[in-house]
Amino acid sequence: MNTHFDVIIVGAGAAGLLCAREAGRRGRRVLVVEKADRAGRKIRISGGGKSNFTNLDVSPENYLSRNPHFCKSALARYTQWDFMALLSEHGLTWEEREHGQLFCEQGAVAIVDMLLDECARAGVELIYDCEILALEKPDRFILQTSRDDLSCDALVIATGGPSIPRMGSTDFGVQVAKRFGLKSIPFKPALVPFTFPSGFLAGLAGISLEVEVSCNGAVFREQMLITHRGLSGPVILQVSSYWNKGDAISIDLLPGMDAADWLQSEQGVRPNVRLKTLLSEKLPRRLAQALCARWFEDGPLQQFQQKRLREIGATLNAWQLVPSGTEGMRTAEVATGGVDTAELSSRTLEATKVPGLYFIGETVDVTGHLGGYNFQWAWASGWCAGQFV
Repeated sequence: MNTHFDVIIVGAGAAGLLCAREAGRRGRRVLVVEKADRAGRKIRISGGGKSNFTNLDVSPENYLSRNPHFCKSALARYTQWDFMALLSEHGLTWEEREHGQLFCEQGAVAIVDMLLDECARAGVELIYDCEILALEKPDRFILQTSRDDLSCDALVIATGGPSIPRMGSTDFGVQVAKRFGLKSIPFKPALVPFTFPSGFLAGLAGISLEVEVSCNGAVFREQMLITHRGLSGPVILQVSSYWNKGDAISIDLLPGMDAADWLQSEQGVRPNVRLKTLLSEKLPRRLAQALCARWFEDGPLQQFQQKRLREIGATLNAWQLVPSGTEGMRTAEVATGGVDTAELSSRTLEATKVPGLYFIGETVDVTGHLGGYNFQWAWASGWCAGQFV
């Protein structure tokens, strides 16, 4: 084949495929290079196979970045409504779940098929099982691959981050940035369960309850799940993106309730009720028993001094725990960090120091909350770069 292209996109994921479609529609000769044996591997497993592809309520506040303003331009120019319109053109439908999350009713594979169909219509070429071995730029980009030596005028890095390495994920994007002298923020697991020392939460695995968790100024209220290794569930995944090793997380076990006032009120009304019995009325029984056995004490409410009830109430509303770590990249849904946004144009996603080099999607230091936000960043950043490559 003719090995020179106008645009080469490395990575056939969400951002890469939409970027390819847009560039192809502009008449550019586009090649997508994917090291796996098929496109959209992370899309295929997302949302339990139904793909939580975006959210009804997308705003810059749903994203973490060293520069919180960077994502605004792309998100404003390609919105959730734009991607929903594309699905509608292909006859795909969706269901709305809690917190504005949208899932494809035809399944995640239908979204991959849609993107591949759009790329085919735009004349985009794709090659699989192709790994980049070396990369340089004398006057144009030269890529030595496991298949052919390729060249292009514009190169787009859409390889994502290193989360879920069993899918073949790596930090290739930041390696390319380093190769061209661009700064990066180290990747860190995000949207990931916490771990605790062995035995710390013994006997509590399987308990699920709605709580409010805060860390470093971020506050989320959703379900928490206690596991054999630590804490998981949507609320834990959300707050994990803000956590650094050694930080405490604060868990409100009775959100929306002043626990101290409640305990003192119950003491006046039911002085003979035991503390663990009372807590079992608001919390899962095993958790209430464990709290009294390990963190408080048990006995009839009339035996507790007012000061002690206030202390217990304060703990119930702000249980301070310090995780020993997280499950790491192995189970992290995404990673914070990536190519420093200070190196990129927020309008085009092009590296300001390296004309023709673009970074999109999770490769960039923009990370969304749980709930379809990372896919929306992929669509938006891919679309924006596709208008300029």
